[in-house]
Amino acid sequence: MQEPWSRYLRLGIVHFMAYPAVMKGEGPYVETLREIAADPFFTAVEVGWVHDAEQRKQAARLLAEAHLAVGFGAQSALLATKSDLNAADEKARQSAVALVKGCVDQAVDLGARRLAVLSGPYPGAADEAKAVDRLVASLEELCEYGRGRGVGITLETFDRTIEKKALAGPRRRYPDFGLMLDLSHLPLLGERTRDALIGARHHLVHAHIGNCAMHDRAHAAYGDVHPRFGIVGGENDTPEVLEFLRVLFEIGYLGKETGEDRRPFLSFEVKPLPGEATATVVAGTKRVFADAWAML
Repeated sequence: MQEPWSRYLRLGIVHFMAYPAVMKGEGPYVETLREIAADPFFTAVEVGWVHDAEQRKQAARLLAEAHLAVGFGAQSALLATKSDLNAADEKARQSAVALVKGCVDQAVDLGARRLAVLSGPYPGAADEAKAVDRLVASLEELCEYGRGRGVGITLETFDRTIEKKALAGPRRRYPDFGLMLDLSHLPLLGERTRDALIGARHHLVHAHIGNCAMHDRAHAAYGDVHPRFGIVGGENDTPEVLEFLRVLFEIGYLGKETGEDRRPFLSFEVKPLPGEATATVVAGTKRVFADAWAML
């Protein structure tokens, strides 16, 4: 495609995945965020929790200065604390809800209008229906909380059998609630790109582009680790990104006539493996995306 992607989408990157040192809400949060803010390739960024209030203020100023659209990923907070939005224990479920509400407050501080979560672990078929009801109750409470603060809630789908073993499958009751699909999760879910995107087309509000490895348990990136594109033993590279983009246009996620603030997020979610550098992994990801876009 000859037209710039900026006409159709806000191209972002998941900050806490590209810079794993900040995934637990600590570390060089502002310093690493500044590297993204200085890169004109990106028009959006997805940030995670940050415990230090002063760093959060600095990050907010930096994001505004860089004119970046902002999303917030609460997945890192939920995973780091092993919190479960569909926990059978009511106290544990409420603790997870409270954690995400705190993330909603941080999202407001950082200028994010949408926050993503994931469900808790899949409990097995015997308890699936009740777990879904508990997840729905958590999501409804979070949607109500986010609505009052101008933050929409997104549920990201994850695998049930490889690593995260998440329960996913919400009911849509709130207009600002929706689903996030990640190219890196589709092989783990055993789903074809076209089938997954067409099935989610009426609820899709966010999309990620990433890779995974799933056939060799000894692989350094086995599971939901988001390795670089093209890694030996990986599932996704330029052809898969190209197909993902084509179907996103086909279902209308991309290509709608929208104003500047309505362009959808499409973010890279890649993580350097030990011995790899964030800068080169991100640069390689940008090359894959640019090549795929040129072939649209």
